Amino acid sequence: MKTDKHKYNPVPLNLKQELARAMRRPGFKAAWGALEEEYATLSALLAARREAGLTQEELAARMGTTKSAISRLEASLRNDKGSPSFATLRKYARACGKQLVIRMV
Repeated sequence: MKTDKHKYNPVPLNLKQELARAMRRPGFKAAWGALEEEYATLSALLAARREAGLTQEELAARMGTTKSAISRLEASLRNDKGSPSFATLRKYARACGKQLVIRMV
């Protein structure tokens, strides 16, 4: 039996407030900005898969690959270990019923 001493009491998190606080730290704003392109690309990939109503496993089947390869592909945009090729991104987009378009602004 749990006592009040061990009662679960989560701390509320206000993401906007925490991000604003972090932006005041030296170097954080520059580091955050440097990741903007990667996270925007990842967000677009995940949105395309979600809009197509596909799981990673279903997308993998359409692309002729494995679920773990899709997981690695989606994770690769968040690290420096390697970026997906244009051909892979195009294949991902087409498997989601989308067209890959890259713009420089």
